[in-house]
Amino acid sequence: MASPTSDTHAPRGPRWWAAPRRWWRQWWDRLPPSRQDRLAVLGPLLSVLLFLTAIFSAVAYFTHQEANREQEAVMRDTEYAQQRLRLRLLERQEQLMRLARDIANRSVEETEFVFQAEAVVMQNPELLSVHWIGPFREVVTGYASPSAPAHAQRRAGDLLPPNSTDGAFELARDLHQPIYSRPLRWPDSGSTIVLLVPFEDQRRFGGAVLAEYSVEGLLRYGVPAEVLARYAVTFVGEDGTLHAGTPLKPITTPLSRLPWAARAQRHELPISPIGNSLLVRAEGLRADRDAGSEAFFWIVGAMSVATIWMLLGNMRHTRRRLQAQRALVAETNFRRAMENSMLTGMRALDMEGRITYVNRAFCNMTGWSEAELIGTTAPFPYWPEAEHDTLMARLQDEIAGRNAPGGFEVPVKRKNGSIFYARMYVSPLVDAQGRQTGWMTSMTDITEPKRIREELTASYDRFATVLDSLDEAISVAPLHSNELLFANHIYQRWFGQGAAGHERMLELCASVPVLPPQDHTDHVDSLVGLPADALVEAIAEHTQILVPELGKWLEVRTRYLTWVDGRLVQMLIASDITARRHAEEQAALQAERAEAASRLITMGEMASSVAHELNQPLTAISNYASGMISRLQKGQMGPEDLLGALEKTVRQAQRAGNIIQRIRAFVKKSEPNPTLSDVAQMVANATELADIELRRHMVRLNIYVAARLPRLMVDPILIEQVLINLLKNAGESIQHAQRPPGQRHVELQVVPRTVEGRDVVEFTVRDSGSGIPQDRLDRIFEAFYSTKAEGMGIGLKLCRSIIESHHGRLHARNLYNGSEVAGCEFTFWIPVSPQDAAEPRVHPSSVNEAQTPEGQR
Repeated sequence: MASPTSDTHAPRGPRWWAAPRRWWRQWWDRLPPSRQDRLAVLGPLLSVLLFLTAIFSAVAYFTHQEANREQEAVMRDTEYAQQRLRLRLLERQEQLMRLARDIANRSVEETEFVFQAEAVVMQNPELLSVHWIGPFREVVTGYASPSAPAHAQRRAGDLLPPNSTDGAFELARDLHQPIYSRPLRWPDSGSTIVLLVPFEDQRRFGGAVLAEYSVEGLLRYGVPAEVLARYAVTFVGEDGTLHAGTPLKPITTPLSRLPWAARAQRHELPISPIGNSLLVRAEGLRADRDAGSEAFFWIVGAMSVATIWMLLGNMRHTRRRLQAQRALVAETNFRRAMENSMLTGMRALDMEGRITYVNRAFCNMTGWSEAELIGTTAPFPYWPEAEHDTLMARLQDEIAGRNAPGGFEVPVKRKNGSIFYARMYVSPLVDAQGRQTGWMTSMTDITEPKRIREELTASYDRFATVLDSLDEAISVAPLHSNELLFANHIYQRWFGQGAAGHERMLELCASVPVLPPQDHTDHVDSLVGLPADALVEAIAEHTQILVPELGKWLEVRTRYLTWVDGRLVQMLIASDITARRHAEEQAALQAERAEAASRLITMGEMASSVAHELNQPLTAISNYASGMISRLQKGQMGPEDLLGALEKTVRQAQRAGNIIQRIRAFVKKSEPNPTLSDVAQMVANATELADIELRRHMVRLNIYVAARLPRLMVDPILIEQVLINLLKNAGESIQHAQRPPGQRHVELQVVPRTVEGRDVVEFTVRDSGSGIPQDRLDRIFEAFYSTKAEGMGIGLKLCRSIIESHHGRLHARNLYNGSEVAGCEFTFWIPVSPQDAAEPRVHPSSVNEAQTPEGQR
C-alpha cells in the first residue's frame, strides 16, 4: 500500500505547519505497510463507530423529545377538556340559579317549574333530573329524564334520603351558595353528582333546586369529541376510583422495555367548579415502531461495515474531490439562497456600483428582466425620473458604507411606469476569502403596509381631534400601573402629561361612595363572579368629587376596557360640573329661604287665631290677679285660697309661654338638621299650632297615632311645617265648602306601613271639604299654582320638596261618597332606616281628640 506521503501534489500548508508535517512524514515512512494499513483503517472505523453512536443517541434523544411533546399535547388537551367541562357546568349552574331566583321571587309556580325543568333536562342530556326541594328536604316537584335510573325518580312529598346528597344539602343551606356533592355511586346507574342551588324566602332558607348529573353523561357530552378521539378519557375520584370511561391497559410486551417503545402519556386535572372530588384524566399511547423501523438500524450497521471497506479504498482518491466539493457546495448554497429568497428581491452591486446579480423576485417587482438589469449603472431603469438626484445620493452613501441599520424607503418605478414603495436593506458582500466584493441589497414591497399605516395615522388623527375637542378630560391607564396610555387635551391642561391626575381622581373617587343606579337597593357588588372579560360590559359608574388643586367639582365616570394589546385598562371621563354644583347650592339656599318664608306666611295667616288663643290665658291671669287683690283688700282670702289662685295663674302663664315658644321654634330660620325624632312629639307640636287655626274655622281635629312607632331621621321643624300646612289647608277647604257643624272635621292618622319593600311611617290628613277639581289635581304641586284666589302657590310645592328631600313621597286624592266629592286626602310617607327601626318608641295606641269650636266649649 502506497504511503500517503508519496502524493507530491498535496497543497503546501502554512509555514508554522511545515516542521510538524515533516516530522509526521518521517514517522509515517518508518512504519511498515501493515502498520500503516491498520492505522489507515482505525480512523474510518472510529468514525463509523462514532456515527453509530450518534445515530443511536439521536434516536433516543428524538424519542424522548417526542414523548415530551406528546405529554405536552396530553396536558394541553386535558386542560382544554377541563375548560369545556367548566363552561358547560357553569352554564347549567347559571340556568338553575335563574330558576332558583324565580322561585324566591314567587314568579314561578310548581307547574311552570316542571315545564322549565323539563326544558333544561331535555336540552342537556347529561342531566338526569331537576327537582324543587323544600327547606326540610321534602321534594316539592320536579322532572326526571325518561332514561333516568330509579333513584332519580323523586316524587312530590318524598324526603331526600340522607345519603342522596352526601351532605351537600346542609352545606348549601348553611353557606347560601351553590354546592356540588362528591361523586355518588349507584348500583343501577353508575356515578352521579348532585348540584344544589339554594334560594331564600323572606330572608330565610326556602329550599334549593336540585340537579343530578350523570358522570358518564358529562364525559360523553362535556368532553370535546376531538379529545375523546385522541385519548382514553376517564373521570376518577381523588382516591383513584374510576367513575366514568375506560382506561388503557398497560403494555407488557418485551419490546416495551426498549428506549423507543410506546409509553402511555397521562395527565389529570380537577373539574371546576366540582372540586378535587372528581378529576378528568386523559391517557395517550405512542404507536409501536414497525418492523421497517427496526430493520433501519440493522441496515445502518451493515452500511457502516461496508463504509469501512469503502473508506479504505477511496480515502486517498476523495481528498481533493472533497475540497472541490466543499467549494462547489458553498457556491451552490450561495446561489440557492439567493434564488430561494421568496418574495424578497435581491440585488448585488460591485464596488463601482454596477449591478452584478438580481433574483427572480426583484425582476418580478420591477418588471425588468435579468438581462436588462445586470451590468447597468446608475441611474438604474427602475428609478423614477423625478427622484434621480435623491436616489443617486442614496447610492453614493450605500457604496461608501453609510447605511442605516433599519433600512431606508425609496420609490421604485415598474417597467409599465407605475410607482410602488419599497424598503431596502444593505449589507456588505464578502467572498470565501473574507474580501468584500460589493454590496448585497434586499428589497421588500411596502406599498400596502404604507397605505394602511397612513390610513391608521389619519384615523388616529381624527380620533385624537374629536377627543381633544371635548369638554371632558379623558384618560386611560392600566390597572395598578403608573403608565398613562392616553390623555386628551383637557386632561393635559388640567393635570399635565403624567398619570398623577389619573391616580389622583381614583384616590378621590375611592373616598366618595359611588352613586348607585336609581331605585337600586341591592348593595352586593354587581361584578362578583364575572370573568374578567365581562367587566368591559359592566355599567359605567360615576362619582362627583372636588379636586382642591383645580378648585373644580368633577363628575368622574369610570369604565373598564380591553386595550389594543389585550390588557384590561380603566378609562376615566371627568366633566366639569362646578357651575352646576353652584347652581344646586343656590337652589338649595333659595329653597331654605322659601321654607322660612312659607312658615312666616303661615303664621301671618294664623295671626288673628294666635292672638285670640293668647288672649284667653292673659285674660284669665288678669282676672285671677284682680280677684286676689280685691279679696286681699277686704280680708276675705286666706293663705290656702291665695295659693290655689296663684297656681291657676301660673298654669295660664305657662300655657301662654308654651304657645309663644312653639311659634318661635316654628318661624325661626335654621339650616336643615336631621336628627332621630319622635313621631308622636312632632305630631303634638304641629297639632298644637294648627289646632288654633282649626278652632277659628270651627273645625274638629281627630288624631290617631299608632303605638310603637320607630324614630325617624328627619328635621322635625320641616315635618311639622308640612303637617301644619296640610292641616291649615284642610280647615280652609272645609270653611270654603260651608259644611254644617256635624261635618266639619279633619282626621290625622299616623301608622307604620310597608311601601315598595321598605318600612315607612305614613301620615294621612283627611278633610270633609269640597276636594280638588279633577282637572287641577295633577297640577297642585307645581310652583306658583294655587286653587285659592288669594294663594301664592308655594305651600304644596315646598311640602313635596321637603318630603322628597327626606326620601319620601307625597300624594293627594279626592274622597267620594258615591259620585259626590266628600273631601280630600293628603298622604305622605317617610322611610325608616335600619338603625331607626331597631329602637321603636312606645306611645298610647290611639289619641282621639274631639275639639269643638270656641263658641261650643
